[in-house]
Amino acid sequence: MRKNSTMVDYTKSEARDWAKQNWNGCIAVTMPSYTADFSGINEKAIAHDILKLKELGFAGTLLVTELNVTPEENARITAVAREVGGPDFQLFFHCSFNTLEENLAALKLAEKAGVDSVLLSYPTSYWPTSLDEVFDYTKTLCNSTDLGVMLFGLPAWGFERIHPAGMPVKWVRKVLDEIPNIVAIKAEQGYPTIGGIMEMYHHFNGEVIISCPIESETIPLMSVLDFQFSGTSNTNWTSDYFPRAFNLARNGRWEEAMELWWQVAPARAANVAILTGSSVGTTVINRTGWKYQEWLAGFNGGALRGPAGRLPDRLMKQARAALVASGLPVTDSPDEEFVRGRIPA
Repeated sequence: MRKNSTMVDYTKSEARDWAKQNWNGCIAVTMPSYTADFSGINEKAIAHDILKLKELGFAGTLLVTELNVTPEENARITAVAREVGGPDFQLFFHCSFNTLEENLAALKLAEKAGVDSVLLSYPTSYWPTSLDEVFDYTKTLCNSTDLGVMLFGLPAWGFERIHPAGMPVKWVRKVLDEIPNIVAIKAEQGYPTIGGIMEMYHHFNGEVIISCPIESETIPLMSVLDFQFSGTSNTNWTSDYFPRAFNLARNGRWEEAMELWWQVAPARAANVAILTGSSVGTTVINRTGWKYQEWLAGFNGGALRGPAGRLPDRLMKQARAALVASGLPVTDSPDEEFVRGRIPA
């Protein structure tokens, strides 16, 4: 996939063809783990989480940055993930630092450390009043790198104040025409409806990769849509379920994939209950919830640096019971061990 840690083996004009060949399977998320005093990164725990993802059949991961990590720490996380993940494990840079300038600098550091893909994001301080401004921001960031970039249509950005779709078809058309290293669309326009994914697939499938990251929608939609790639989201808390179901559906065994889909219905319902209360109205994901969920499945876990959300005991119990009810792996360690994490620094 890569010639070395600082240079990809395709040009911008070749990026979309390269992505169609190399972006396959399911992409998870990896959140930072810290030393006991939170002063540094727990590299052993990060390595454990990457190896766990590979064991479960994930093709790559998003290295989450909106959790009070510095650009330099994120670069070190990237280097650890690249070393243990190997050259073909896909690593996404998360453009969630505070300003465009900080994202540009952080991306350069991450490129040198071995990241090979980019998930576009927009800072909480970013308040455009026109889609032309959004285009300019998007193009500036994409022009700064040779890496393949995934456009992300998400209501959390607030672009619906400009257009109801946030990223409407006409605007996306301009993006694809003028920014050659946009290789995929993570299509969540109009979420929680399927309007965005269906519209992006209708207009742009075949030209770029269309990603439906929402597990509850992806497998059912694969009865009629041809997805090769799904990411990025916290599906790793259900262990190897999602890669298994996705691969079954891709290979003509959709009925078997749906059997698994129904099996994990309790976990899916618990996931909605855990995350909805914190995200509706605030657009802020409770990443502590994600961290706890994956800890149940054998990942490191561990408390996040402040400011961070909390997870009530009742929701912890609901998540644990849901994995049991779904027949999925779940730790028997008591919940108080979650905040310390599984792997000492």
